[in-house]
Amino acid sequence: MQKILVINGPNLNMLGIREPEIYGKRTYDDLCEFICDAAEKLGADVHFFHSNCEGDIVTEIQNSMNKFDGIVMNPGAYAHYSYAIHDAITSVTTPVVEVHISDISKREEFRRTSVTAPACRAMISGKGFEGYIIALEMLLNDKK
Repeated sequence: MQKILVINGPNLNMLGIREPEIYGKRTYDDLCEFICDAAEKLGADVHFFHSNCEGDIVTEIQNSMNKFDGIVMNPGAYAHYSYAIHDAITSVTTPVVEVHISDISKREEFRRTSVTAPACRAMISGKGFEGYIIALEMLLNDKK
C-alpha cells in the first residue's frame, strides 16, 4: 500500500469559517474525512500534516523522503512567496502535487502565481476538495 502525505498550510484549519463564499462551508475535518474515504477506495495509506508555520512545512517535506511515496500539498498563501518550500520540494525525491481549493488564476493579482508549483509534478487549482483526490490519483498512477 502506498503511503501518501497530505500537507496543508496556513489557514486551511479555518475551512468552513474563512471566506465560505470562496472555500465553501465544509471544515478541515470534512476535508480530511473526504480524503480518507477516497484513499481507502484507492488503496492508499494517507497521513495528514497541517501547519501555519513555513519552517514546519519545510521540515515535514524534508522528513518525507524514504517515508512516503508522494505528497499532496496545499501550501496556502505560502505558494505565492515561499522559495523555502520550493527549495525543500526540489531537495527531496518524494514527488509532490500542489493543490488549491480555489482557482488561484481568478483570484487577487498576488495569488495568481505559485512559486512552489514549478518544483511540483503538477498543480491542481479550482477543483475544491476534489482537487486533492485528483492529486492523490496522479501520485498513485505515477507509481504503477
